[in-house]
Amino acid sequence: MSAYFYSMRICMLACLLFVIASTTSAQKGKSALTVRLINLESTTKDPFRYNATLSNGSGQTKVYELHAQLPEGWNASFRAEGSLVAGLRMDSGRTQDLSIEITTSPQTKPGKYTIPVTAVSYNDTLRAELQAVVKGSYGLELTTPTGRLSDDVTEGRKKQITLTIRNTGSLPLNSLELQTQAPTGWSATFEPSSIQRLDPGQSQDVTATLSVPDKTIAGDYVTNFTARNNDATSTATFRMTVKTSLLSGWIGVLVILLSLGIIYYLIRKYGRR
Repeated sequence: MSAYFYSMRICMLACLLFVIASTTSAQKGKSALTVRLINLESTTKDPFRYNATLSNGSGQTKVYELHAQLPEGWNASFRAEGSLVAGLRMDSGRTQDLSIEITTSPQTKPGKYTIPVTAVSYNDTLRAELQAVVKGSYGLELTTPTGRLSDDVTEGRKKQITLTIRNTGSLPLNSLELQTQAPTGWSATFEPSSIQRLDPGQSQDVTATLSVPDKTIAGDYVTNFTARNNDATSTATFRMTVKTSLLSGWIGVLVILLSLGIIYYLIRKYGRR
């Protein structure tokens, strides 16, 4: 009987050791940094957003620092539970969801880019590789060299305005045309009148000559200049202040003096009667 109880105690001890070993193994597990979707597509205007999971299966509490190896001009941010983080303190067996947001440089060329991401502790480095596929985008800006969009002109005269056309996208712009929407009776010409090709990041100046008709009433007038092709459009609203010419002013003064002279003459001649 004693041999039976002795065997039972041995079996119970073996089972207890097995449970403890299994529990310890489950707690330790395997540390890992995993990403659900590693390959994303976007343009330079929109960020890349990845969902990741960081697991600490080391059996001890660890502090992980988060890093991303990026091309020049790119930026990365990590979020955990809605807050921006640069590192995490994680207990053994804990799993944490992460959001990784990567923004590119506006000058980034279309193509596929590999981005290594790491979670580094004092004795372990967890790695994952992200892929960002940058798609080409069209961008066009019409402004002036100084950014000023106002000037003045004398009625009956012409005014030359320098416009700057800039390609702010990542794809070339072809066959750009220039147009204007001016007040009634006004006209505009451009030199050059069109741009055959404008590569990303490049700009070109265009001279717009605005003609203001005679006897235009002094005041502020709005002219819209537009650069466009089949892929992009940009409009600059230009405010032009019209002033009366000096000759017109003198003519007005002379008319007033002449009118006063005639009145004086009539009073002198007929006022005594």
